[in-house]
Amino acid sequence: MRLEAITWERLADRLAERLLGLEPADGGQRPRVALDGAPAARPGDLAELVAEALRTRGRPCLVVGTHGFLRPASLRLEHGREDVEAYYDGWFDTGALWREVFGPLDPDGDGRVLPDLRDPVTDRATRSAYVQLPPGGVLLLHGPLLLRHWFPFDLSVHVLLSPAALRRRTPEADHWTLPAYARYEQETDPAGTADVLVRADDPRHPAWSGFRS
Repeated sequence: MRLEAITWERLADRLAERLLGLEPADGGQRPRVALDGAPAARPGDLAELVAEALRTRGRPCLVVGTHGFLRPASLRLEHGREDVEAYYDGWFDTGALWREVFGPLDPDGDGRVLPDLRDPVTDRATRSAYVQLPPGGVLLLHGPLLLRHWFPFDLSVHVLLSPAALRRRTPEADHWTLPAYARYEQETDPAGTADVLVRADDPRHPAWSGFRS
């Protein structure tokens, strides 16, 4: 696959321009965008850049991170703190994401999105207020393993790291999660299925595929 060098700022601008004309596939009024990638790939940083580019163009948006939707520690750590299967299948509360994030953005939804549910540090409910995303507003959801849950994204971006770069940029204490990302690549093929692929082995010099759909 041919990739083109680009800066993060230009990439955010290109994505924002595309989102201005993006119509939700289900007839709704609020496009839903995935910024998918392992924590070491920092998809949240790209989400914030895209959000800023959208706001300068007068388009409201909401950035949501899946780490605000972790299941309680008593559930996700039931089989130990370094259980790869649990991390792959049970750390993130996908039911809450469907209910509190995607449901309100359905064609008949009211646009009231809960930006987070649980503090990943304290493991307590955040009690955050709902945020009203107006018609035309864009959801930017960032986090790992996003493209394996059948979430109704209207555009997906996968920030890719080679296995060597992923290992190098992942803190050693989190190396136990690496097999989950290898499994994700094998079973879901995010690099092949995402609408936009961004390679970020060198974070100073990203490259992208352009829009593939």
